[in-house]
Amino acid sequence: MWLLFALLSALFAALTSILAKIGIENVNSHLATAIRTVVVVAMSWGMVFLTHAQSGLSGIGRRSWIFLILSGLATGASWLCYYRAMQLGEVSKVVPVDKLSIVLTFVLAVVFLHEKMGVKSLLGCALITIGTLLMIL
Repeated sequence: MWLLFALLSALFAALTSILAKIGIENVNSHLATAIRTVVVVAMSWGMVFLTHAQSGLSGIGRRSWIFLILSGLATGASWLCYYRAMQLGEVSKVVPVDKLSIVLTFVLAVVFLHEKMGVKSLLGCALITIGTLLMIL
């Protein structure tokens, strides 16, 4: 089931890029990010209430709150940079560079989470990096 959701995530991410590039024309990138964020917040809270997950709020610990807030700040910074890049560049160049986050995530997971990176993962990261360079040059 995770694969289905991962594929849907990829599809929606692709649509996000195309729709954003069309929608951001003649709109300040920060304003566009704010509009997108309001929609995401409304949709997220809608799902919380639709699935009755709001009762879990009181059970969230201090450490989780801190890291969820930090994650939210990182997401916001990512979106601000992404929308500015989309406004200045071509989708076909911005998106591959943005997806280098895969490689960076692997590196950060090894450094901070002490996850193991096998030969296949290293090769995959190298291929993603090479592929990105080929796509943007």
